[in-house]
Amino acid sequence: MSTEFPESPGFSSAQDFSGADEAMERAVGAIPLVDHHVHGALATDVSRRQFEELITESDRPVPAWMTQFDSQIGFAILRHCAPVLDLDPHADPETYLARRAELGTEEVNRRLLAASGIGHFLVETGYRGDEILDPAGMSAVTGRPADEIVRLEAVAERVVAEGTDAAGFAARFEAALWERSRTARGLKTIVAYRHGLDLDPRPPSPNEVTAAAGRWLRTAERTGTVRVDDPVLLRHLIWKGVDRGLPLQFHIGYGDPDVDLHRSDPLLLRGLIELAEPSGVSLLLLHCYPFHRNAGFLAQVYPNVYFDVGLGVNYTGARSVAVVAESLELAPFAKILFSSDAWGPAELHHLGALLWRRAMTRVLSGFVADGEWSRARAVRVATMIGAENARRVYGLGEGT
Repeated sequence: MSTEFPESPGFSSAQDFSGADEAMERAVGAIPLVDHHVHGALATDVSRRQFEELITESDRPVPAWMTQFDSQIGFAILRHCAPVLDLDPHADPETYLARRAELGTEEVNRRLLAASGIGHFLVETGYRGDEILDPAGMSAVTGRPADEIVRLEAVAERVVAEGTDAAGFAARFEAALWERSRTARGLKTIVAYRHGLDLDPRPPSPNEVTAAAGRWLRTAERTGTVRVDDPVLLRHLIWKGVDRGLPLQFHIGYGDPDVDLHRSDPLLLRGLIELAEPSGVSLLLLHCYPFHRNAGFLAQVYPNVYFDVGLGVNYTGARSVAVVAESLELAPFAKILFSSDAWGPAELHHLGALLWRRAMTRVLSGFVADGEWSRARAVRVATMIGAENARRVYGLGEGT
């Protein structure tokens, strides 16, 4: 069997992929990844303080006595992103940020997004969208397709902000969802943030929805804040999302302090998964760390469940190889996808791809070296997870 594979413009053989065979490195590097859950890159320049706040999931200010660069993701930026900006690997933070400012956000985005080798972006637009590039902006910078993932909660909050009464909320939301997702590739819910996954899995009745909408509207009028967190309404949004028929993403596990981590274990979704199974709608569990093994079990036993380890890969940095290896333990390989969940700094988009490629290369090379897998099968699995599974689930057609 030939071991000649094309080089990818976004994947340099000069990277440190020790422990991997060169043929595997070239093959994994050549995959035009489909990032099935990502957000836009920064649209404007940011200060050092702002940058450091964007490379952590904490929503608290960075204490004056420390820096977020002293972390796995900080070290990964200085190791792997610095060369893309014409710096030596392991540059110090001051040199790195000075070079970043010198180039400007537009050029930094262009370089790092190109270096990622991502061939298709599925961009979720429901969070602070005015600060980041929209799908069209991501496509313009990269020359690659970028489609939208619509956040259910954002649609509901827009309906309330534009004006509705309790009795009319359900119909207004359904109409808005269908219009808003007319060209979207999928939907997403952040129920893990707004309540937790330990909610009644059944669709609420129309009377329950109207009563809950009334409570929400009164709260919004009193506080001036439009935020949907009532479990009845969240269930309603999810089931209307299922009715819409598009792939439905769930944030799972690790995230900012708004998430109650022990209530974001995907095993809590088992009842909903089983009730949704007859619909045929694909349920995609995002990120999942530290519950990625639980997600792998669900993906194994339920045909409508898929998962990724996106966010966890970036934030575990040099340890991300272990996270990716663990994601391969239980689930059929047709049920695992790639994502970065990058939001803001293009460093996160680049690292999401690079660290995943490095991890897959090392793990699969080990399987081949041990005689457990053939190289051809290892390359096929990497291609499935990196691109083909997402193309099938979201109906993207053949890649380039």
